[in-house]
Amino acid sequence: MARLPDLRPAAVLAAATLAAGSTSVHAQLFQQQTSSRFPTQAEYTNQATFGDLDDDGDLDIVFANGQGYSSLGSLLKPRIYMNDGTGHFTDETDARAAGVLGCFRGVELGDIDRDGDLDMVLAQDFFRKPKLLLNDGTGVFTEVSERLPDLNLSSARGQFGDVDDDGDLDLVFNHSGTSSRFGSNGAPKLYLNDGTGHFTDASATHIPTAIVPDQQDILFFDMDNDLDLDLHIGSRSSSGGGSQIWRNDGTGHFERISGVPTDFSTYSYDAGDIDGDGDLDLIGANADSGNKEMLLRNYAGDGSIWQKISSRISPNPSSDDNDTKFFDIDDDGDLDLIVGALYGSRERIYVNDSGFFVEDTSLITPQSDATLDVMVGDLTGDGRVDIVTGQGEGGSFQNRIYVNVGGAVDSRAPRVVAMDLVEPGESLGPFRVRALLADDLTSDRGFFARGVELRYAIDGGKAQSIEMQWSGNNLYRATIPAQAECVEVAYRVVAEDWAGNVGEGELATFTTTGCGGNPADLDGDGSVTGADLTILLAAWGTKGGAADLDGDGSVGGADLTLLLAAWD
Repeated sequence: MARLPDLRPAAVLAAATLAAGSTSVHAQLFQQQTSSRFPTQAEYTNQATFGDLDDDGDLDIVFANGQGYSSLGSLLKPRIYMNDGTGHFTDETDARAAGVLGCFRGVELGDIDRDGDLDMVLAQDFFRKPKLLLNDGTGVFTEVSERLPDLNLSSARGQFGDVDDDGDLDLVFNHSGTSSRFGSNGAPKLYLNDGTGHFTDASATHIPTAIVPDQQDILFFDMDNDLDLDLHIGSRSSSGGGSQIWRNDGTGHFERISGVPTDFSTYSYDAGDIDGDGDLDLIGANADSGNKEMLLRNYAGDGSIWQKISSRISPNPSSDDNDTKFFDIDDDGDLDLIVGALYGSRERIYVNDSGFFVEDTSLITPQSDATLDVMVGDLTGDGRVDIVTGQGEGGSFQNRIYVNVGGAVDSRAPRVVAMDLVEPGESLGPFRVRALLADDLTSDRGFFARGVELRYAIDGGKAQSIEMQWSGNNLYRATIPAQAECVEVAYRVVAEDWAGNVGEGELATFTTTGCGGNPADLDGDGSVTGADLTILLAAWGTKGGAADLDGDGSVGGADLTLLLAAWD
């Protein structure tokens, strides 16, 4: 087998691993530094997301703002906070998204036209059309909502994901009906991308669902490691059967699975591997009885059995919580947990001990406020994960940042959980490679990657690199170009996380066709059938020739055995 040249980036080969900070948890590890790092604000925020909007190497923040809980209030701007690289933020909304107003419940980022930058979708409540914003590459956005179907929605969330594996990002939205996100006559909407960032409603053919009342969250995740995006629909109404999980058949057509434990009053779900067994588990904020968190273990690993293990969260109080995230506080390789508490004395942080979550009340600055959303990521550029909360419903509506002031530096590289090679009808290529990755924090977009590459070499030659495109949550894809006949292709996935850690998947190889036909295909028609048997029997007892498959100098029983073994 040809040897693949070292596929690691030169910077990784030359540099030492990031110096790790303390690996123990410190008291008040996350200190609120809002007044020195965030603009002063007083706007009702529903959700936040992180992303490098201007491609300068740091994570910026977008807040989805919209006044009103059960009735429409004042229309607000989404807020775009630009990072100076050290975790100090400036409000640049008016310069970057001029004139955009709405009642925004959700915001997410994704490259809808595959030009290399992050575009934006804003989900609106109270039966209003979502808004789609196109990035010019510098973090300045133009509204292109005319590219969406002309449909009003009552939506709490919108998410990007390539549901049909055609290489572009599609869109899915909550839709609870004609009144608001608390309505009871709506069904989720799926919009397919035509490859240029224009979308068509495919809900009726791809999510043939009955009404789903009171939808509060929607999440793409690969629950069965088959390298397509499955769908979780979070519902606040147990009378409608509660939240739902829909399995993707690989082409973007979804079928609801049964046996999911009924939940109650959820506002959001998050997916992460809580027990290190390689599959994604789920947590629902406020989803268990008595307004507690619901923890669901992916028991069989394929999404067929969901085991409720909420008792592993201690304490798990009755509290009107709205959001959760998993992240590795202490760099020990397992996922810890933060719960965004509505009107609690502080956000609750739990440390993972073999899949059991125990709260440590000393880890974060106490702050009583009305948290509706929580995000985690390295905002200061020091390799440590920080926390941002979005504030709505009550209080001063001041969004907050909690800076990690001395915890463990992230030293763990991303992992390749699963990978496959999708061959075309013509076996010379091109060849599509898909990969499912994992790292030590979660969001609706998976972990934050600085880059994911597919590296390949032909017959042991120089390694070549292709940037892998994000397909939703933690899925990526790239295509190896068509190749000549009878060459060996060696390839692997290389991923870098936001802290600069680089992980490599296992080396895989395949050989293109054209290395010579099957010797048992005596008539050369591409298959071994009765016609070839006829030729062999006609040559029975003769010396040599094409029918002498074992090369012993005569055509006999051994040759017949070889032909039958190759029979199509």
